[in-house]
Amino acid sequence: MSLEGVGLRSGARARVRLRARPGVLAVSAGGPAVPRSELRVIDAARATTVEASGRPVATIEHLFAACAGLGIHDGLLIEVEGGEVPLLDGAASLFASALGTLGISPSDPLLVVQEAATLVSGESRYTFSPASQRTRPSWLSVTLEYADPRIAPDASWDGTPHDFLSRLATARTFAFAFELEALAHAGHASHAARESVVVLGPGYVHCAGVPFAADEPARHKLLDLLGDLFLYGGPPRGHIHAFRPGHRATHAILREALRTGVVG
Repeated sequence: MSLEGVGLRSGARARVRLRARPGVLAVSAGGPAVPRSELRVIDAARATTVEASGRPVATIEHLFAACAGLGIHDGLLIEVEGGEVPLLDGAASLFASALGTLGISPSDPLLVVQEAATLVSGESRYTFSPASQRTRPSWLSVTLEYADPRIAPDASWDGTPHDFLSRLATARTFAFAFELEALAHAGHASHAARESVVVLGPGYVHCAGVPFAADEPARHKLLDLLGDLFLYGGPPRGHIHAFRPGHRATHAILREALRTGVVG
């Protein structure tokens, strides 16, 4: 499957090809394929950029979230052209639909929450809880903290592909109007389709296509969390609750959780 669109960061044309093949999940950016376990995060400002064979691959979290939500941990080669995964719908529905046509069997995540712990990075706080026979194998939840009554603060994922496809995969990228000048100055989101981004301004919500829902920002943050966890072999078996989640915080906390044995 080949998907083409515009990169959120670059505004340039970008393409990703998804190929079913035996072996570990790997990413190629024009060079040799790099296994997921060897990808290195080189930037986490508003999106996750990894390095594959010395080349950057930006905004990979939505595609990785689709892999995680469908339980695809092996048997996939991701080939990226243009240095960035295209934004497409601003969420993960199109990636999930493409992956669903490849016939890749789901498999268990590689990580397990080994012990209860709370880890902090800046203003973000992540609480880890091991799974028990009474809990779901993998379960994620988030709480946002925005001073905006239009935004519902909480969202969760029950660990099933059905819940991912019906609620998380459709949650679009969002931004506040006061951020747009800085984003434009950095060259981001300059060519994003109106249907793929939600903009919240004073007294208005700008979006096209599907109407905005109060919990859409929280669901999108959950989507980002799922994609970032996938980079490390997750989401882990167990429960993670993220208070004020963000890309930088997720990467910092997962590295600490792996180092200290909270997950493994």
